[in-house]
Amino acid sequence: MQLLLVILFVFVNGYPPDTLDVKPDDPLRRANTVAARVVNGDTIPVIELRPVSVTAERIFGSRWEAYRYNRTVRNVKVAYPYAKLAVHMFREYSRELMELETERERRQFISEAEDEIRENFEDDLKRLTFSQGLILIKLIDRETDQTSYHILKEFRGTFSAVFWQSLGRIFGYDLREEYDPYGEDRQIEQIVQLIEEGFI
Repeated sequence: MQLLLVILFVFVNGYPPDTLDVKPDDPLRRANTVAARVVNGDTIPVIELRPVSVTAERIFGSRWEAYRYNRTVRNVKVAYPYAKLAVHMFREYSRELMELETERERRQFISEAEDEIRENFEDDLKRLTFSQGLILIKLIDRETDQTSYHILKEFRGTFSAVFWQSLGRIFGYDLREEYDPYGEDRQIEQIVQLIEEGFI
């Protein structure tokens, strides 16, 4: 009862004057301020909250469906780090290429970059399964907003892009295939989000 009276007293009489004596540049004042929006004469505080992910346990219709999903999870977990690395390298190489002035310097840089990639990743990439390779192509498009064909064309030219596209088609790969997170690639997108959130 006494606590209720103290709270009522504070609200009726206001805060004691010494608690309101905060200078404009005081860190306390900055820590206690929030953004606000005026709507119809009312000031409404605007507080941005962190996004929250809500997931439920996946229920499968059959063991075969569970097996296929778990296999896709495994394949995405293998391909996703390579896609992230590819994006990092793509941005780095693009930035360095922009700084080069002559076509000869660009060709030499691209040749050296290819050698570096082969030396560091060729063995790992050769071990990818067909499904992991398809997922990698899609994830590269997801991360760069550019198809693998477009990236090849940008770095190696049209002839090289057409050659690799034709060779890829023989083995069932389409370098022009775009990532569709709301359609065909919806399950891959869900798995990637679970990886990014740390659930998988």
